[in-house]
Amino acid sequence: MNDEYGADLLTLVDDEGKEHEFEILDVIDNEDGCFYALLPTFEAPQDQVDADGTYYIFEAIEEDGEQQLAEIEDEALLDKLASIFESRFEELYDDSEEEEE
Repeated sequence: MNDEYGADLLTLVDDEGKEHEFEILDVIDNEDGCFYALLPTFEAPQDQVDADGTYYIFEAIEEDGEQQLAEIEDEALLDKLASIFESRFEELYDDSEEEEE
């Protein structure tokens, strides 16, 4: 079975060594850097229903020759990126709704 249309998943390990799985919603690569919009995934369907839909934005950085994702400390940059991602999400979902009609 070809799973080319499945979600792109990414596992991150926090400072305490706990793994968290995320779906990659979108990636922006611009003059400010490379940024990922990630949505947490859940094993239990009810947890997915109860989730508030919050996504997270991380910056891709190179550390010790490896690409890693880091939290964005600059609030102005984070606000700018959130605006860009949300605009792109609206375009994506608007196109999907038009195709269904």
